Amino acid sequence: MSKLSLLLAALIMAVMPGAVVLSVHAQTYTDLHDFNAGAGEPYNFNVTRLAQACDGNFYAESNSGGNGNGTVAQISPSGSVNVTLNFNGTDGSNEVGGMTLGTDCNLYGNTWSGGTSGQGITFKITTAGVETPLHNFTNTGDGNNPANALILGNDGNFYGTSNGTETIYRVSPSGTFKTLHSFGITFGGGQLSWGSDGNIYGGMNDGGTSNFGFLYKMTTSGTVKVLHNFTGTDGAIGSPGMTQASNGLFYGTGQQGGTSNAGVVFKISSAGVYTLLHSLNGTSDGKQALVLLLATDGNFYGEAVQAGTGNCGTIFKVTPAGAFNVIYTFDGTHGCTPSGYLSQNTDGKLYGLTTAGGAHGNGTFFSLNLGLAQFILLQTTSGKVGSKVGILGQGFDSTSVVKFDGVTATTKTLTGTTYITATVPAGASTGYVTVTTGATTLTSTQKYLVHNSWGSGKAMPVALFAPAATGVINNKIYVVGGFTMTSVIANSQIYNPTTNSWSAGAAIPTTTADGASAVVNNILYVFGGSQDGTTVTNAVWAYNQVTNTWSSKAAMPTARASAAAVVKSNIIYVVGGTDGVNRFNTVESYNPATNTWTTKAPLLVGKSEASVGLVGTTIVAADGYTSSMDTGDNEGYNSSTNAWSALTSDPTPRHEACTGSTGTALYLAGGSNNSGTSLSLTESFSVTSNKWTTLTSMPLAVTFPGSAIDTGLLYCFGGSDRNSQFQGNVYNYVQIYQP
Repeated sequence: MSKLSLLLAALIMAVMPGAVVLSVHAQTYTDLHDFNAGAGEPYNFNVTRLAQACDGNFYAESNSGGNGNGTVAQISPSGSVNVTLNFNGTDGSNEVGGMTLGTDCNLYGNTWSGGTSGQGITFKITTAGVETPLHNFTNTGDGNNPANALILGNDGNFYGTSNGTETIYRVSPSGTFKTLHSFGITFGGGQLSWGSDGNIYGGMNDGGTSNFGFLYKMTTSGTVKVLHNFTGTDGAIGSPGMTQASNGLFYGTGQQGGTSNAGVVFKISSAGVYTLLHSLNGTSDGKQALVLLLATDGNFYGEAVQAGTGNCGTIFKVTPAGAFNVIYTFDGTHGCTPSGYLSQNTDGKLYGLTTAGGAHGNGTFFSLNLGLAQFILLQTTSGKVGSKVGILGQGFDSTSVVKFDGVTATTKTLTGTTYITATVPAGASTGYVTVTTGATTLTSTQKYLVHNSWGSGKAMPVALFAPAATGVINNKIYVVGGFTMTSVIANSQIYNPTTNSWSAGAAIPTTTADGASAVVNNILYVFGGSQDGTTVTNAVWAYNQVTNTWSSKAAMPTARASAAAVVKSNIIYVVGGTDGVNRFNTVESYNPATNTWTTKAPLLVGKSEASVGLVGTTIVAADGYTSSMDTGDNEGYNSSTNAWSALTSDPTPRHEACTGSTGTALYLAGGSNNSGTSLSLTESFSVTSNKWTTLTSMPLAVTFPGSAIDTGLLYCFGGSDRNSQFQGNVYNYVQIYQP
């Protein structure tokens, strides 16, 4: 948080009395409440985020009012104001940053000063005004002067920044506190946000290679990576932080810098590719841009504190492509000097606060109606069947029906008209949550991720089993070749998980099924297999997505089918396999950079159709068909010592399963057992515990499906109900497992 932001409380602009409704380009701005310090009302909501609570009201911290130490105020969407807590200094003072709603329906926030050491506190408060200090800052390793709104993690903890000495910390709802990282910069830090990768993203006002601040990401354990150093011309003072869009990119603002030193709007990838989208001109655009809100129309909305044609700041819109447009200019009469955050209520409208203007010069509470539809907001976005989920919205009653991806929740509890808790029902899978009340259906802004559950994707154009290859390139999954009911094919079918759609790619040069495959540097490699369903091959093919072409590579030393491939440090290991009679213990590694092969230590037990994956640093080769049929054999390979060692055998032996590793566990679904029966069993294996865990069974029992892991999900493509070619049924189903 910048020193300049701390002075917002002192910026009082000349105003005229009165409040009206203004319509600008189909956006309706309404001045809902003019704060009146003379009447004892709270005022000076400094860099404040409004939090919509379970009771349907907003809650915010004011820096002034009450007995002089600030307040927590309840503000209804219609503009009624009620003070729920007057800080007394000992329990906090000089509130900055705003409130965050917890899953317990309590509010969590910070005060800049006050507390037992006078250096600020993190606290929680009920909607009735009962406050509990969670941590008193002392500047002895924990920083001081906490500011900016807390963010709630999937682990149930809150993450925030203390700014006197810039520190990022974690605090539990019960007050367990831990410092995660200290930058050693004074007044340097800003607002944090979550990325879909589970990392925390933020920006600094000071420091960096040019001392204009920088952008960074941090793991939840405190490891920081700098993504971009501001130079001044491309922005400065990054305290507003960043917000991630559906395209995976982060959008944010610099309060200063740019062509007019009035602030900038930018986008940046998680890898640090930075793009300057717009430099505010310091006049009609406004000056000193603050935090961006991603609204339900997919666009970003933000505020500029100063300038604008009314010299009171602006509200602007930014599209994901970077188009910038001022949609409202504050005029003083109905508000001046916006205070940082816009919030979108579940009624679809945007709401915000100003620190000045209005009838009394003490600021306003306003709404901006963009014509966006009502929606529901989930308090948690992931859990297992049986988890309770809090849902915020509008117009709920006892007849409201809650569904998780179309499956009705039979257990729910209604609290008023704005809050429902529902239990994730059996059979639910990852998808959007809906609440239907009468003829109105409201949909969640995010999908609810149901752990240990199965979902489905669009059916494959061509049904098959035992494909030659399955691999992920740039979030598209390639399913190449395979057996149909009657033949071996060369088709390349491409599945896009984002759009749930299929397209076609260049066919592999020869019909191939039952190969091994891996992807290195966005090139898909196919090893061996059978071109006619009888004779095995040692051919190696490489597919280039950019050119949509195939090329031949150095042949594999051992011709085989039903092998498995895994990548470690850009080297591909091809494990096991068969010539149709013998089960091989052969392990050969391929280096794509040199197009060369190396023989490695053999498996302890020769087998084909094994489930192979990299778990941590260990290559695991589980199950598979051996000379003794299915034994559940399980082995781990250490590439540093070139040695295999025995691991705990699978208690339910099988082969031909759908397989993938998330890096922490190996997952197996379906396959076939010694009797030739196709299975629906799903299991995981942990190298750390050396244990197997039984999971939710896949909906359709299949053997020999294609397998791929993408964004943490296990995809199973096609498969058969028999483990022999050209027999039984062949499927085009796409079954998706969420660990």
